[in-house]
Amino acid sequence: MEFISVSQFAEKYGISERTARNYCAVGKIDGAFLTGKTWNIPADAVLPQKKKLKISPLLNRLRQEKESGLKGGIYHRTQIDLTYNSNHIEGSRLTKEQTRYIFETNTLGITVENTRIDDILETVNHFRCIDYIIVHATEKITEPHVKQLHSILKNNTSDSQKSWFAVGDYKRLANEVGGEETVQPHDVHKRMKTLLAEYNANKHVTFDDILDFHVQFERIHPFQDGNGRVGRLLIFWQCLQSGIVPFIITEELRMFYYRGLQNWGRINGYLHDTCLTAQDEYKKLMEYFKI
Repeated sequence: MEFISVSQFAEKYGISERTARNYCAVGKIDGAFLTGKTWNIPADAVLPQKKKLKISPLLNRLRQEKESGLKGGIYHRTQIDLTYNSNHIEGSRLTKEQTRYIFETNTLGITVENTRIDDILETVNHFRCIDYIIVHATEKITEPHVKQLHSILKNNTSDSQKSWFAVGDYKRLANEVGGEETVQPHDVHKRMKTLLAEYNANKHVTFDDILDFHVQFERIHPFQDGNGRVGRLLIFWQCLQSGIVPFIITEELRMFYYRGLQNWGRINGYLHDTCLTAQDEYKKLMEYFKI
């Protein structure tokens, strides 16, 4: 049988080494044993099962509508609104009606303008990212999860054909966001590991915990491209996981959203108020669908 170290097990599942050692010490990892002061863990060992999180009425409805293929419900509306707005913020030229048409018919429909293939692919891929989140919403967010969202989002796009563009992996080249420096490629894994460990250590996640995570994620800017969309997808995941009403940053809120990101840590109210405004709109949607 093959064995791995505590650090390898911790990295694999996005937990701290201290937590991994505690699992070994109390017998929660089958087959783990000590050699001197070093724990040896079976390579195929899994995380101990924790008490299942309570599934919110919203998540329950999203899962039901996703599985049944129901049209016209909150799952349908969320797919279109979140995908259109998040992609549009990043420069997609597709209209909301085109986004809706792609979701409903898996075709583009009639268009009088040149349409970028990547816009279409990333729209379809974004739908799949939301599905991934709905399926895994109650799971702890780990680095493999974050990378998987990026992999799905960028699958088969022109970026995936570039030898230097790491689809589903952290960036290889330094980049900027809004003229501001971001974390250098060789430090991304360490910073992401720390960010996720600190977030997952929260016993009660608050609205501001999610906003702070988002800002730190965007300042790390772990991927070559797609950071904004992956970051906003993670917000949706975190809200579903924590029983917090989600929110969608719309085109109308884009400049306020950017201002909030830039000023977080100095004037947190900018981002806080912007996201509360977006949350109010999603609350109206939930009320309409009787959730």
